[in-house]
Amino acid sequence: MNKISPLRWKEWLESREFAEQYDYDGPLGPEYTPQATTLRLWAPTAEKVSVLLYRNGQGALAEEEVALKRGEKGVWSCVLEGDQDGRYYTFSVTVDGIDRETVDPYARTAGINGLRGMIISPKSANPDGWEKDNRPNIPPKNRWIWEISVRDFSSDLSSGVPLAHQGKYLAFTDADTTLRGEGKFPTCLNYLKQQGVSYVQLMPIYDFGSVNEERTTPRRYNWGYDPVNYNVPEGSYATDPYRGEVRVQELKQMIQALHRAGIGVIMDVVYNHMYHWENPLNDTVPYYFFRQNPDGTPSNGSGCGNELASERTMCRRYILDSLVYWASEYHLDGFRFDLMGLIDVDTMNAARAALDALPRGESILMYGEPWQGGASAMHAMASDKGNVYLLDDRIGVFSDGTRDAIKGSCFDAREPGYVSGQWQSRFGVGDSVTAWCRSKDFCPKTPGQVISYVSAHDNYTLWDKLQRVAHQVPDYESHEESVLAQNRMCAGIYLTCLGIPFMLAGEEFARTKWGEHNSYNSDQTINQLDWTRTEKYSDLVAYYKGLLGLRAQFPRLSAWDAHTPNAVQFMHMAEPMVAWTLAADLEDDTPWRKIAVYYNPLPKDCRVQLPEGKWNLLCNGTDSTLWQYSTPSIEGETTVMPVSVTVFGMR
Repeated sequence: MNKISPLRWKEWLESREFAEQYDYDGPLGPEYTPQATTLRLWAPTAEKVSVLLYRNGQGALAEEEVALKRGEKGVWSCVLEGDQDGRYYTFSVTVDGIDRETVDPYARTAGINGLRGMIISPKSANPDGWEKDNRPNIPPKNRWIWEISVRDFSSDLSSGVPLAHQGKYLAFTDADTTLRGEGKFPTCLNYLKQQGVSYVQLMPIYDFGSVNEERTTPRRYNWGYDPVNYNVPEGSYATDPYRGEVRVQELKQMIQALHRAGIGVIMDVVYNHMYHWENPLNDTVPYYFFRQNPDGTPSNGSGCGNELASERTMCRRYILDSLVYWASEYHLDGFRFDLMGLIDVDTMNAARAALDALPRGESILMYGEPWQGGASAMHAMASDKGNVYLLDDRIGVFSDGTRDAIKGSCFDAREPGYVSGQWQSRFGVGDSVTAWCRSKDFCPKTPGQVISYVSAHDNYTLWDKLQRVAHQVPDYESHEESVLAQNRMCAGIYLTCLGIPFMLAGEEFARTKWGEHNSYNSDQTINQLDWTRTEKYSDLVAYYKGLLGLRAQFPRLSAWDAHTPNAVQFMHMAEPMVAWTLAADLEDDTPWRKIAVYYNPLPKDCRVQLPEGKWNLLCNGTDSTLWQYSTPSIEGETTVMPVSVTVFGMR
């Protein structure tokens, strides 16, 4: 046991004296050259530090132990002469008389299960042509996000992906896959290109602890929200998790393939907690990186037993260093922050500034969950919904209000939403249209700060939620038209709202998890994409594609300025219908000067009055591709279909 109590540690680590003595802004982590490698570790509370050097990433005793020398600000360092590329290492850190062997918090890659860091030449693991890889230029009108786990993407045997690549990074490099290899229905990367996906958000790809990289089976599954090594790629997604360079190279190959297809790559980051209390950060500087309750015990706002103290200077610095490393080394296009409400506002704004300072860094997206997982001891301003106005206007937040208004509460399986009979939700739907910029409850500065969505990896899939509202005994394999209409209407609403659209991968082909609402460690067969549903629900796939194409044709729906929400004009409609118009920006390249949108959740046709002028039908609730054709002009009254979103355009 420690001789110093957790409360005493808290008092010391949070003191002005500690900050003055040990806050440090110099280099940290491994610095490789072919002639020598310098190791630096910030460990101001340590009594001694040494590095243990290994031939392999597991097994066998250390070949060598080298003492590190303490320098200014509590930074320990040593120089290892000669070419150290491919050598594995750990640190032995002694604090308060206790020796702990730990991975370097700044390790760039690792051996099996992340137990030993590995020194790597930055260029040795680059795939051919990596130096020419660039982030694609994706204009706001084309921005929408498709969320997927690397493993879920290609584990289905019908995916057409080679067996050796299924569930791996390399599945994203297989360009021409089709369902069962039959050449008809595209799958995986081929599907993303044909569907027009602009951003793929990857669930955790850093090194996480819940899956044994030595024995990956369908039953050994986890989403990965349990960080072990923040700056190391996950090994279970590599074809050889024993060799540290392989996971680096194959992750880069995946990103390179997506970029080549014009698709941006967003990384899901979890800078709010770590897998265990024993971890590289806590083993190096006990208690410093983790928020504490007044009695010194770990704060648990994450619901996972600990939470990072982002407001402490060196913890904030660590988060920023990590983000900049991933963005620079892996050419990432964005970051999604898990439980962003546990990260303080100053850290998030500093992260935005740090990414902006990179070449074309302003194009890197940043957004997160503006909530916490439980009560937190945080004293700084949290990056939650109530403080969104304090965040840089290019830091976005998920809108749970949009999600729940459209489909019903994600926590109550049977509660309906606007599309399934909860008419009172029309007020939330109206707020969703303007990205809540005209709401009194939630005040983003611009619509670009709002992520509009109805489904994500958490909670029920959209299809499962709609089925559970509709039926006491849901049939997740059904092709029931009434539920399909609700699904189309959900998509029609949030894909015509201002803000950035986001969807769970497979939502567009009625993805089911068979009613499992929290599948974080469920069997792989529950979580994986079932690519056969692209055939079964091909009309739904086409409907989503058409809607996204229509959205791109009217750029003002994706505008990031603060004035566009006020340009939305709501029409007086009989309850529970919602209808509105939006004029195009004069500088927009669009065929239509204005659009008129009608939401009809009723199970019957409704007669509606069109605004003055001549209008063309662009989407009627079942066919979202009408905008591609020359349809007759309409004026006066018209009929909108049951449970539908209908869009008209004025040329």
